[in-house]
Amino acid sequence: MPTISIQDPQKVPTHGAWLSLGFRPFFLGAALFSSLSILLWAILYHQFWSFSLTALSFSQWHAHEMIYGYGSAIIAGFLLTAVRNWTGIMTLQGKPLLALFLLWLSARLLFLFTAGQSLALLLNILFLISLSVVLSLPLYKTKKWQQLSVLSKVYLLAIFELLFLLGYWEQLENGIHLGLYGGLYLVLGLVLLMGNRVIPFFIERGVGEAIKINSLKYLQTLGLVLFAIFFLLDLFSPWRDLVAVLSFALFVINAQRLWAWYHPRLWKNSMIWSLYLGYACLTFGFLGLSLSHWLSLYSLLSIHLFAYGGVGLISFAMMARVALGHTGRDVNQPPKGIALAMIALVIGVIIRVGFPLMDMSHYTLWIALSQGLWIVAFLTFSISYYPILTQKRVDNL
Repeated sequence: MPTISIQDPQKVPTHGAWLSLGFRPFFLGAALFSSLSILLWAILYHQFWSFSLTALSFSQWHAHEMIYGYGSAIIAGFLLTAVRNWTGIMTLQGKPLLALFLLWLSARLLFLFTAGQSLALLLNILFLISLSVVLSLPLYKTKKWQQLSVLSKVYLLAIFELLFLLGYWEQLENGIHLGLYGGLYLVLGLVLLMGNRVIPFFIERGVGEAIKINSLKYLQTLGLVLFAIFFLLDLFSPWRDLVAVLSFALFVINAQRLWAWYHPRLWKNSMIWSLYLGYACLTFGFLGLSLSHWLSLYSLLSIHLFAYGGVGLISFAMMARVALGHTGRDVNQPPKGIALAMIALVIGVIIRVGFPLMDMSHYTLWIALSQGLWIVAFLTFSISYYPILTQKRVDNL
């Protein structure tokens, strides 16, 4: 997707480069937060330290913060930047952008304390609503109605966060479950939607030769419709057999797209194979979820194939690419160490999902290793991209 520069040469920005566009604070904040939150999760999981989370278990805290903490920051950074491109209207900069970022950060900090968790959830809902409004205005002004399918997922995230809050307050019996799985599926839906749009485009331009990929748009449409049905039935219906069938159908559809996108030269570019493998994780996550019903496998492994492998690897690669492109750098030349960080994530998902299938007796060890690899990968991103995200564009545009 091409980048554009929108700047009035008569107006000198009064804010630093760090607050010039949404991807800068939110990508850096997301990477640092994910490293620290997984470190804390590892400490809690392996019982090195403990503190009270009232109505929440440690696993619920971890899931919530990866979905509504890390996930919402990635969405904010990406969409604040993408909407600027789609509409030609500048999105938040300077103090308004800082205020939105601090709203997100405040919710993360308060959620660590028992007394602050209700306020944290309310602030997170406010953050998601504020983000939705900020994104809606330029789309409305330019009548970019085709992007409403993207924006609707941000509004729905606020609704499912409200369901989580009602469950936390014990006002909705299944609220915490709905909030967590609804939030996860919304993030997955957004990743599937954007992945279908950009991954074929990036492969065509990243393999080093002129190729044309058949994007199979009819499968994209069918897949998104079936995913919406799967989403609703899995959350709100008792028809588990039908959910398993839909999950298998989604595996078949997305596997066909992976096959159509494949080119042997994609393995030469880490910014391409990382996206491809991330989408493969999403694809096989649907297979695993289906098989977990029919064969009584541990369904949490499929959830981590979605979250660790799919969302984790794709969001890492997209952050790396967007940050390069929107600071005037070559999107196919990431900083040293980023390819190794991506490899660490791939190894991490193999350990987290694959090793337990072969040996459950060392399950705690597999979790510890995968946690460590995630932390190393996102700390590497934070260190490598800090100057890129905090300094002005190299082309001074």
